[in-house]
Amino acid sequence: MKLVSYSAFGLLALAACAPINSYEGFQAIDANPSQVKVGEDQASVLAKLGTPTAKSTFDNDTWFYITQVQSRTAFYTPRVIQRSVVAISFDKQNDQVASVDVFGLKDGRIIPYDARATPTRGRQATLLESLFGSIGSVSSLPPDQNQTPGTHPGEP
Repeated sequence: MKLVSYSAFGLLALAACAPINSYEGFQAIDANPSQVKVGEDQASVLAKLGTPTAKSTFDNDTWFYITQVQSRTAFYTPRVIQRSVVAISFDKQNDQVASVDVFGLKDGRIIPYDARATPTRGRQATLLESLFGSIGSVSSLPPDQNQTPGTHPGEP
């Protein structure tokens, strides 16, 4: 009986370490975006591939079809194992495909995140200044709403 429980535990441990793949972005079912030919019109590309994942920021003459596969194993951070970006550029005069560019994971660049903070004016109080800074300070507002600031409680 112990052998069976150890075997079951071993199988569960192995199953927990199996990678889980997740597919994101454009999924090619009938047509692959990289098979689009130069000279096709915009309507036929839209009918063949559907709506693009993204369009160019400054003009709508470049369409992007993006596919990505991530793999996650146990408690590790997911990592991208495959990426495909197909950029289809159209000619502005006749709305026909001018170029088809395919980019993979190797074509990408890692952009370093800059963790520097924007400095602000003034200074930051230390822990002791924060704790003991209000001891002995006098409020400039009067305790009574009917009292004029700068006068004593009995004065008008």
